[in-house]
Amino acid sequence: MKINTVWKLVLSLLPPLLVGAIAGFFTSKAIPVWYASLNQPSFNPPNWLFGPVWTTLYILMGISFFLVWQLPPGESKNKVIKIYFIQLALNFAWSFLFFYFKNIGLALVEILLLWITIMVMLIRMHRIKPLASYINIPYILWVSFATALNAAYYFLNTD
Repeated sequence: MKINTVWKLVLSLLPPLLVGAIAGFFTSKAIPVWYASLNQPSFNPPNWLFGPVWTTLYILMGISFFLVWQLPPGESKNKVIKIYFIQLALNFAWSFLFFYFKNIGLALVEILLLWITIMVMLIRMHRIKPLASYINIPYILWVSFATALNAAYYFLNTD
């Protein structure tokens, strides 16, 4: 692997991993107090599971971005990159809406927008680099589960 390629891979992994680390740092204080006090759905996974799952998903996101970045210049590639960063920003915002601002309803609306954006990203990635799209299948599955979980928290904790 060329040194330029290694740097591109590292630079591809940094944004999603930083998003996860920063969001986790700012929202983790709400977990033992506020989040623990909520009525929890029966299908809520244990808290320890979220860190490893999200770390894996962020790594997969970075690898998929790397695969797209390696492609020759083009309008389709540029659109995929824009959509990728939009979904990454939405991913980042959800943690703050849910845990930091404790606004479960707005977080639910936002995660639905995130889900749609991920689907658009996957479809567009598939057109230019199918493997980049396939790598994100666990991500869309987890966000689908997280959307159901967010909805359950909303309905169980809204008066």
